[in-house]
Amino acid sequence: MRYALLIVLGLVIGIVGTVMTMNALHNKPDFPRSLMTMQDFHLDALQDNIKQNHCATTDNVPHLQALRALSNDVEPIFMAGIDKEKKQDFGQKASNMRASIDAVLAAPPADCAAVGAAMTKIGHDCKSCHQEFRN
Repeated sequence: MRYALLIVLGLVIGIVGTVMTMNALHNKPDFPRSLMTMQDFHLDALQDNIKQNHCATTDNVPHLQALRALSNDVEPIFMAGIDKEKKQDFGQKASNMRASIDAVLAAPPADCAAVGAAMTKIGHDCKSCHQEFRN
């Protein structure tokens, strides 16, 4: 009777452990989606600042700095899913986006028109990459 109980207990623990392991493997972090979500958050915050007329440098530079920091992760996260012959073009587009953000940070926008212009340029860089590489 004891042995049967131990065998059943062992099977239950094994099944529970297997299910937990399979769930952990299946629910791995989605880094590409996370990166895009964070970039969207900061772009939306800049857009909200324009709508609310909060366009002082101190309102927008933190979001631009966050976008710049996030742009460093674009290539490491997405390069694995890019065809070998397109990797150089992808790298160039990522570099263009970083250069656009660097240019904006070198002369931070001080009014809503300048923030809008900066967002247009950064958005163009994002869109050019999405048009070619987004699935």
